[in-house]
Amino acid sequence: MLRTFNGSTFRKEFNRRGFDDYPEALSSVREIIADVRKNGDDAVFSYTGKFDKVKLAELQVSDEEFEKAEAAVEPEVRNILVRAAENVAFFHRKQLSNSWLEHDKDGVVLGQRMTPVDRAGVYVPGGGAAYPSSVIMTVIPARVAGVQEIAVVTPPQADGSINPYTLVAAKIAGAKAVYKCGGAQAVAALAYGTESIPAVDMIVGPGNIYVTLAKREVSGVVGIDMLAGPSEVLVLADDSARADFVAADLLSQAEHDPLAAAYCITTSKRLAEELPVELRKQCALLERNDVAQQSLQGQGALVFVESLDEGLEIVNMLAPEHLELHLTNPWAVMGQIRNAGAIFVGAYTPEPVGDYWAGPSHVLPTSGAGRFSSPLSVDDFIKKSSIICYPPEALLKSSPEIEELARIEGLTAHGRAVKIRRDYLAKQKLNPGS
Repeated sequence: MLRTFNGSTFRKEFNRRGFDDYPEALSSVREIIADVRKNGDDAVFSYTGKFDKVKLAELQVSDEEFEKAEAAVEPEVRNILVRAAENVAFFHRKQLSNSWLEHDKDGVVLGQRMTPVDRAGVYVPGGGAAYPSSVIMTVIPARVAGVQEIAVVTPPQADGSINPYTLVAAKIAGAKAVYKCGGAQAVAALAYGTESIPAVDMIVGPGNIYVTLAKREVSGVVGIDMLAGPSEVLVLADDSARADFVAADLLSQAEHDPLAAAYCITTSKRLAEELPVELRKQCALLERNDVAQQSLQGQGALVFVESLDEGLEIVNMLAPEHLELHLTNPWAVMGQIRNAGAIFVGAYTPEPVGDYWAGPSHVLPTSGAGRFSSPLSVDDFIKKSSIICYPPEALLKSSPEIEELARIEGLTAHGRAVKIRRDYLAKQKLNPGS
């Protein structure tokens, strides 16, 4: 069920599929974006009918629909969503940074001003499935950051409604509006605006390849969080690891998508022998058995390594979205881990704890992006403005250096902008330190 490798062979043969490997999808996405820019709501309605097989009268979810959703959701489930939201808000409040100003002895004032974006758009997968956890994990960081207008877009169900769990989660999390549209057309609507959907400044949230390619196309018109590929988990395990635990955790990702990746890297020959047996046994019990099997056979890998150091080299090469440490002493290797979206420490911290409950956003860098990017956070919704104030004395003191740098770069007007003030101050007989 899992392809097996030794460490050196895996490093040589490993290859991820990139976003440029989907030329037909990219062409379709560009066509959709251009159509939505030109025709607004009409284009969104048209693509919703084409792709979701739903004919809508309105894009925005009404107050009545929110009320029906509240009535349909069990009180105990609503309470669970509230508690999950509280955990996420608690974690993300710790990320907030303050604006600051620094005054030096020359009277120079330097600082940084933090301001949230005005409007954020959140993409939540939908249609035949419900992902209230994705609502909570994306809307709440924006709300904690101070974003005033947060809009959710999500594909409608077959009857044209939005799943009630998704709507209740949106209300709990603090979204201002929810719109019934998905795919590239929803991303385009958020980026450029339509008659019903106001344009936003930032688009976040996971989606399929069409959503991801659309986000890449509109990046620069708006900000985006990341380009999310298929979900992935890597379990690093020694001889203390339980095969049933590891198998369950690999399958928790494999059931997502045939392109989801599940890796186990281990120093344990025992685990390497037991794991395939346990995977077959547990996979047979899954509702999404076929999907999990395709994922494991196509994207999964069992890699035997001679040492944890070798295993950690592969971890840092892969930069996995989710990294689980099933080790006797997991904290001892923490300093060697450079690249990972989220690190789950110890055998009793499975990845679903992060997906649903612990507090950090589950929107994480995939496809090796953990080498240079971070999980969704408050920072994604914050703009930083530099503040600079020089009094006359400080400008006079620094002017020779500034003018010389302008001269060597050949930017005459830059130097003159400083010199004209220096000359004026000299006429006023204002000397440095006076």
